[in-house]
Amino acid sequence: MEQQAILAIAVFLITYAMIIAEKVHRTIVAMLGGLLVLLLGIVSVDDAISHHIDFNTLGLLIGMMIIVSVTAKTGLFKYIAIVAAQKAKGDPVKILVALAAITAFGSAFLDNVTTVLLIVPVTFSITRQLRVNPFPYLFSQILASNIGGTATLIGDPPNIMIGSAVQELTFMAFIENLTPIAIIVMLVHLPLFVLLFRKQIRTTDEYKKGIMAIELKGIITDRKMLIRCLIILGLTIAGFFLHQIVHVESSVIALVGAFVLLLLSGEHVMEEALTSVEWTTIFFFVGLFTLVGALVDTGIISTLAVKAMELTGGDPITTSMLILWMSAIASAFMDNIPFVATMIPLIQEMGNMGIQNVEPLWWSLALGACLGGNGTLIGASANLITAGLAAKEGYPITFVKFLKYAFPLMLLSILLSSIYIFLRYLM
Repeated sequence: MEQQAILAIAVFLITYAMIIAEKVHRTIVAMLGGLLVLLLGIVSVDDAISHHIDFNTLGLLIGMMIIVSVTAKTGLFKYIAIVAAQKAKGDPVKILVALAAITAFGSAFLDNVTTVLLIVPVTFSITRQLRVNPFPYLFSQILASNIGGTATLIGDPPNIMIGSAVQELTFMAFIENLTPIAIIVMLVHLPLFVLLFRKQIRTTDEYKKGIMAIELKGIITDRKMLIRCLIILGLTIAGFFLHQIVHVESSVIALVGAFVLLLLSGEHVMEEALTSVEWTTIFFFVGLFTLVGALVDTGIISTLAVKAMELTGGDPITTSMLILWMSAIASAFMDNIPFVATMIPLIQEMGNMGIQNVEPLWWSLALGACLGGNGTLIGASANLITAGLAAKEGYPITFVKFLKYAFPLMLLSILLSSIYIFLRYLM
């Protein structure tokens, strides 16, 4: 087991080093890393499929990609883009703030991946019209999606996992405890987005006037299909709200919505929609889930977490802060789902061992895992989806460029969360 643990760490570190170096496409690197831990016998194929590869996440991504692809053909996103730009009088700074705020709000009530799938096409339409670099818009939306997703039980997978494991943490409990700090973090970030990027998103009065002069009539190309798409999209979103009540996974809801929409749209639409799925991103997740699964199976993540807890001696303040910061740093560099899966039983065990009030520990874990995902390009699903869409449009987002802007902002959000946790629960 010890030899397997060393091998797992070596493969993990080499794979992440190659992803950061960006000499080879991250999907190829992640898949080779995942396949290598299977070849070495560190993870069995059965364990990878049954325990580590999160098919709920993959199914949700594929389903929503299909729905968004079909809906995009109606002209809806272009229509939204032009209306939003005209309401802001074509001002690129106001548009950046508006789209980031919309993304945060949407991510609280949809999965944050779904939100970026809906908002990114809008963003490219606007930036093409204004002739500005789309990176500042995409960057602010990635961070906004993870901040907004922190606010509710259904906004981000770590919250769904925590809510499922701890029955007392209801939908309203997440809103009451996490929405206030999510709003605070977002309000702090919005002016920082403007400060960071205001010089990069300047445009001319001519391009502004060009947007204001665009006629909205005729942009919607297929009203019948649009109605079908909106009905299916509405029912799918309603399903996400109800999925814990009806006990149906969000991936099943998304895939049912996608294939019912394809049934109503015809085979010619199906082929185009399936082609538009970001398969490079899907396979990246498969490789990454398998790779991190090797760390779980060899006990590395569990050992690190237990040793860290021993350092605190059971003190609630120290333990809460450690969970918050450890979750944030870990979630920035690996997918937060296996980390949260490891932390949940450990926190439950700490409750059994005599820590009187474990509620701050749960909120620390949720905040650290969700907000920590903003730290790097590979920290959260929404980051990778947006990067995949950007690359397809000819604007690749590099790991290092994202890290330069994102990691300091992530640390700021965790600092704000530390103050919030301490003042609200530990004084």
